[in-house]
Amino acid sequence: MDFLPVPIATMLAGAFLTLLGFVLLLNIFGLPGNWLLLGLTVLWKLANPAATQMDIWFWVMMAGFALAGETLEFVLLLIKARKYGSSSSGAFAGMIGAIAGAILLAPLFFGLGALIGALAGAWTGCFFTEWIIRGRSLGESFSAAFGTMVGRFLGTVCKCGIGGCMLALTAGRIWPDYPLPGPDAVDETARVMLEACAPFLS
Repeated sequence: MDFLPVPIATMLAGAFLTLLGFVLLLNIFGLPGNWLLLGLTVLWKLANPAATQMDIWFWVMMAGFALAGETLEFVLLLIKARKYGSSSSGAFAGMIGAIAGAILLAPLFFGLGALIGALAGAWTGCFFTEWIIRGRSLGESFSAAFGTMVGRFLGTVCKCGIGGCMLALTAGRIWPDYPLPGPDAVDETARVMLEACAPFLS
């Protein structure tokens, strides 16, 4: 974008970052929002080959964050589900229920229904799998469903947080004349945010 006037370049960068922000919200639906964010950033680089700030280490960090987000989402749900007594089939049903619930309730509450639907879907999917299919007691099924719901919530929060790190890394490199914090400062912020998710794994 070096050939564009700064106001136009700034407007295009702002529009692109806004798009990435909306893409980030796809994580609530259980969709790979972070990977789509990475893919769109690749397209930006292809359209702007002069963006030298997007070096090899930038792409390594972006791919690493995207992979960490997917891993955390799965691991946290599994850990919390197992902690509260859920079976593997119950946890899997909770994942499917979360996706279905997020899609069904997405139109409500200006999109916030997606998060409510994801949590309710995770609880419902696990509960009925444990209670009806596996024939466990009502108390055991309630406990397993609660753990699955908590795991889903923590996984979504961490995944969205990591997506925010990816968005910050991208913003620090595409903004014209870099009036935002430089890449080094943004990298440090991203590292701190990622470390903040670590306690949820315990």
